[in-house]
Amino acid sequence: MSKGIDRRDFLKAVGATGVGLAAGQLPTFAEAQTPKPAGQSAAGLRAPKLDSVRLGFIGVGARGSGHVAQMLMIEGVEVKAICDTHEPTAQASVKGCVDKGRPAPTAYTNGPENYKRMLERDDIDAVIIATPWEWHVPMSVDTMQAGKHAFVEVPAAITVDGCWELVDTSERTQKHCMMMENVNYGREELMVLNMCRQGVFGELLHGEAAYIHDLRGQMHEVERGTGSWRTLHYMKRNGNLYPTHGLGPVAQYMNINRGDRMDYMSSVSSPARVRAIYAKEHFPADHKWNKGKFICGDINTSIVKTVKGKTLMIQWDEQLPRPYTRHNLIQGTKGVWAGFPDRVVVEGMSPSTDSWQQGEALKPYYDKYEHPLWTRIGEEATKAGGHGGMDFVMLWRIVYCLRNGEPLDQDVYDAASWSVITPLSEKSVANRGRTVDVPDFTRGKWKTMKPLGIVT
Repeated sequence: MSKGIDRRDFLKAVGATGVGLAAGQLPTFAEAQTPKPAGQSAAGLRAPKLDSVRLGFIGVGARGSGHVAQMLMIEGVEVKAICDTHEPTAQASVKGCVDKGRPAPTAYTNGPENYKRMLERDDIDAVIIATPWEWHVPMSVDTMQAGKHAFVEVPAAITVDGCWELVDTSERTQKHCMMMENVNYGREELMVLNMCRQGVFGELLHGEAAYIHDLRGQMHEVERGTGSWRTLHYMKRNGNLYPTHGLGPVAQYMNINRGDRMDYMSSVSSPARVRAIYAKEHFPADHKWNKGKFICGDINTSIVKTVKGKTLMIQWDEQLPRPYTRHNLIQGTKGVWAGFPDRVVVEGMSPSTDSWQQGEALKPYYDKYEHPLWTRIGEEATKAGGHGGMDFVMLWRIVYCLRNGEPLDQDVYDAASWSVITPLSEKSVANRGRTVDVPDFTRGKWKTMKPLGIVT
């Protein structure tokens, strides 16, 4: 832990309390280190209903501009303001609104701190943040402190303290802080969630999540674009830098933060090789990518144990020559689902447990277990695009929950616990894979929080 007593001191303190505590009543190390609440819990947070959702956007590059375009397709949305440090980029989204017959939103383009002027407005209910990672926490915190809901791209934070700052601010302000993990709204992921909720796989014991995606091409975005800032992270950090796309759905399958929580983890990284090779092959010898040193291992593997004894394997690799995968594997006592390619084995439903059902054999499963949310808006989402429709479904649900005063499908505790894998993996890698404790961001509320239901 970064603060407070270490584990040895904790065990001494527990021993000193001695005989008065019955077995099973002792707090876990993470629970003993949990800071006091900054305000009321954000578990199940319901905000007042909004007749329409008035939005501001911070960052409208490749990712943020897509959010603007798709929000214009959703009923009950007003785009009030656009903020970006690059004026042509901001004006492109302003024009996109006008081209759709909407009033031109106000543009804020006067430097990296100009978003604060936007937050002073009283006609914005929520802000969508799609900026470089290091800006996510300060912008989300400023947004909530300004009385607005924060919706932030992944990962929500890159330090343990940053995760706590998001939690504390959401609790203190009673404003939503949702990390926009779009993969939770994919057709496959929604269906598997439905299967888990109906007990198809039996008791869930193990999950595997990954983000395997060859992104070396981003290194050509030297002055602007994702590669211009993301490449720098590979030069100064070593761990799992992008865990949430694979982890988010599996965490929801396994009721993480809602009946169970991640307890401790261990992480190891391979040597760092491929980005240096790529830089040497594609850039001049005096280019900054060749002058610096890449220290982040090409592939990172982390193992997590939950409080209830279940296990998670989380992998990350954004550079090796390998086909894209998120794994999306969930194993229970009665069967297993795995993605990339989609395949399933269920005792009593599959012809054999020795071979996968896949391809056309999956149709009966989709016919029986298609998530009702996808049934409701999947066709519209597919037409809208955005990673096969998952982006549209996510944004649609955000607007629906805000307009109906319902809790969000993902809360600030999910944002913190899914994002914290990154700094914890860095700490474990730096210490020969030694286990590190996962903070209990819910402050014990995971014991009573209800699992995410099958929304319609």
